[in-house]
Amino acid sequence: MDSMGRSSVRLLVGLLLLRFDWCSAVNSGGPAEVSGAFPLVVSTWPFREAVRAAWEVVSASDGGGSAVDAVVAGCSACEVLRCDGTVGPGGSPDENSETTLDALIMNGATMEIGAVAAMRYVKDGIKAAKLVMDHSFHTLLVGEKATDFAISMGLPGPINLSSPESREKWRNWRQNHCQPNFWKNVAPAGSCGPYRPISVAQALDSVKHEVEGSQGGACQEWFQSDNLLEPISSHLKFIDRHNHDTISMAVIDKMGHIAVGTSTNGATFKIPGRVGDGPIPGSSSYVDDEVGACGASGDGDIMMRFLPCYQVVESMRRGMEPQDAARDAISRIARKYPDFIGAIFAVNRKGVHAGACHGWTFQYSVRNSSMHDVEVITVYP
Repeated sequence: MDSMGRSSVRLLVGLLLLRFDWCSAVNSGGPAEVSGAFPLVVSTWPFREAVRAAWEVVSASDGGGSAVDAVVAGCSACEVLRCDGTVGPGGSPDENSETTLDALIMNGATMEIGAVAAMRYVKDGIKAAKLVMDHSFHTLLVGEKATDFAISMGLPGPINLSSPESREKWRNWRQNHCQPNFWKNVAPAGSCGPYRPISVAQALDSVKHEVEGSQGGACQEWFQSDNLLEPISSHLKFIDRHNHDTISMAVIDKMGHIAVGTSTNGATFKIPGRVGDGPIPGSSSYVDDEVGACGASGDGDIMMRFLPCYQVVESMRRGMEPQDAARDAISRIARKYPDFIGAIFAVNRKGVHAGACHGWTFQYSVRNSSMHDVEVITVYP
């Protein structure tokens, strides 16, 4: 074979090898596709210490821990620190002054999920959720049976999850006649229970009576025929970041695998037994290695009706960029509930991330290998 022929063969072999390497990188989701982006940690809110804890695990020099282990480390750090009083023990008392925990973890490689809801007397919500995922064929355990399971699997308990701060908050709420609260269409409207169900018309009359008794004629305009429901809604509205919040975290590890986790102690002064979006797959968080991940925070009672994180991941699967997918999911909720408060972050399998919110200014935290420390990104409605 002449030199030109040998050169052609070498060129052909080289091109075939190059094509093989490219196909391997694409099919495995390997670093060739995402050079510099992995590992990656994203979390709702400026929970820097939680992100640093996850980053320490996933970026370790010995090859790095798994995305699942990093999520557990990050959410556990937030539980210990009682981030904003809305994660872990010691915050968000219910109507009986008790703190309970909701948590979820999901493995995007296997689609396995573990979750606990309304869990009492165990302070390690995210670890309990992982135990459900690792040691049962179930997805969600609730209430005292979730407590029994967690303790039987080695977590410390029973432990009183209340704190001096949460008990003081509850006492002040009781002194304010248990206002505001999460009841509707019940009587008595302006004081503590027990409550009894009444019709909407009766509820309006009851609220009118309570307001007139305390405010005189100052609020008569609230009860004009074209303005009946909105004043009552806004008067009782009390959801904000510091009483109705969640840590939702997504981690992409060095292998390109993705996991998400959520931990919260729920809404302050919730009706005992209430479960929000925290432990609901597809609502507070969702992930698929083939696509990406999502985390959410806000009014879980509204958001869980729309499964916004499932919507985000499926929108990205169909080709939407993270920014467009997050905005689309938020807008779907806002069209039905214009006054709702909530936020979402979205991250695709390449590490591109974005956020969207409604009703408040949202911040989320990010760390990847190109950053020296955690960076906080602000998103406006």
